Amino acid sequence: LSAFPSNKSLPDPFSMDLKVDQLESIKVSPRLSYDYTAAIPPSFKKDLDSYLQSRTPVTFLVELQKNIRAPTEDMPRGFGGDVLAKLETGSKYNIRLMNSLVLYVGVQAINSAQRCPPTQTTIAQGAHMDIFQNLAVDLDNEGRYLFLNAICNQLRYPNTHTHYFSCTLLHLFAEGNSDKLREQITRILLERLCAHRPHPWGLLITFIELIKSHDYR
Repeated sequence: LSAFPSNKSLPDPFSMDLKVDQLESIKVSPRLSYDYTAAIPPSFKKDLDSYLQSRTPVTFLVELQKNIRAPTEDMPRGFGGDVLAKLETGSKYNIRLMNSLVLYVGVQAINSAQRCPPTQTTIAQGAHMDIFQNLAVDLDNEGRYLFLNAICNQLRYPNTHTHYFSCTLLHLFAEGNSDKLREQITRILLERLCAHRPHPWGLLITFIELIKSHDYR
């Protein structure tokens, strides 16, 4: 996650003069070498796209938790992955689908905003944040932990994904209606920062913003 293109130099995340939203690099989307949509079942993706465009079907958010759970033996194959995936991870959630869902929704949000860099104000509006807030609030501890980790996986070098997901994580922290959510966000950031260096640039700027800004106290 700390890797970055060899032709780029990273701004000092500890600089007092750093203005992330003014960096030219945060307007550039990273190239992805894999098809992250492959883990999203076609029927689920159809409803997901419909909800992102028009907030229909109205039952989408209600059924979202069920759709991202790991399959059971009596569940039709092909939705949510194979039963073997559950046995390998030991989780009641489909982690691969969770990661793909978070990245897909984020990319769609970035594309819908076109060339306008995301801010705490702009990302709060729209169906994209509806989905993220639903997951942050309604999932149990395990599901929320996996969801927040999926967001943190995108906090890398300066690019559109890093900037969007950094703003998203900070928005969820600021608007979260429970200490449990804020504690899990803080825990996940600290877990990653306690690892050996190098730390991802996006992870550092998100954590620094969280501890220095009065908006999150």
